[in-house]
Amino acid sequence: MLNALVTLAAEPAGEAHNPLFPAIYDIIWSAVCFVVIVFVVWRVALPRMAKLLDERSAAIEGNIAKADEAQRQAEAALEQYTAQLAEARREAGEIRETANQDGRKIVAEAKETASAEAARITAAAHSQIEAERQTALVQLRTEVGTLAVDLAGNVIGETLADDARANAVVDRFLAELEASETLRQAQGPVSN
Repeated sequence: MLNALVTLAAEPAGEAHNPLFPAIYDIIWSAVCFVVIVFVVWRVALPRMAKLLDERSAAIEGNIAKADEAQRQAEAALEQYTAQLAEARREAGEIRETANQDGRKIVAEAKETASAEAARITAAAHSQIEAERQTALVQLRTEVGTLAVDLAGNVIGETLADDARANAVVDRFLAELEASETLRQAQGPVSN
């Protein structure tokens, strides 16, 4: 602005100058400065800016590629994990089924062993009962025989000293008693 005032004062008074239109030398110097600035921007700043933008673009594309690769790896890892999980579940099912089968076998074997042991104990008990029955029967016969001989001796009034004859009498008496008992059981219960 100072320059415009100085220029105005230096101009001849006869010419009318438009204050909105700059002087020619100002236009020329402004054009030269503009061209220098455009040249510097064109040759120095724009290539650097383009290089910086290209580097950023390459970095962004590289990061996108890395992210895509990481996502592919994550998806592959997820698929592998899912496959391993399915395999582990299948193996756990097989192990569980094998354990159930083994448990059933063990229970069946235990039942068989218990049944065999029960049958053995039952057979031993039956044989022991039979042996005790036979022993009791022999003792009973002996006692009944002794009592019968004593009673017969009291009835007759004499002692039956002959053991062989006394035993024969007792055995015959017991045989008749057993025969009558068997006959009574064969006829069935007597109705009143």
